[in-house]
Amino acid sequence: MSKKKRGCIHHIELYVSDLERSVDFWGWLLTELGYSEFQKWEQGISYKLNDSYLVFVQTEQKYLDVPYHRCRVGLNHLAFYAESREHVDELTKDLKAKGTNILYEDRHPYAGGMNYYAVYFEDPDRIKVEIVAP
Repeated sequence: MSKKKRGCIHHIELYVSDLERSVDFWGWLLTELGYSEFQKWEQGISYKLNDSYLVFVQTEQKYLDVPYHRCRVGLNHLAFYAESREHVDELTKDLKAKGTNILYEDRHPYAGGMNYYAVYFEDPDRIKVEIVAP
């Protein structure tokens, strides 16, 4: 293994309640961030950027009784870099047009502090996502 890759994320796999709805959401967002479709099968899909990829898998019906909540044990949120502040603004406008729930809207785009320019929002399963300007 190359030392340059050591410690880098290889992939992240998320189980989702409605694969079609998640593909609509994440497919658009990840494409906007430079990802491309990597693998696809009946119960899942993945998107890749460089050496890392994100996988979305349909949760089996028998496990859908307890919905995801970011304040429980487990994943709180995923954060991605935008190209610029303008990119954050463009994505925010597009997310709002799609009816996406923007979090901390009263403090947007400085919800992370005055020196931190980002948009926070939820995916279809209410997983918090953050897009931050470099």
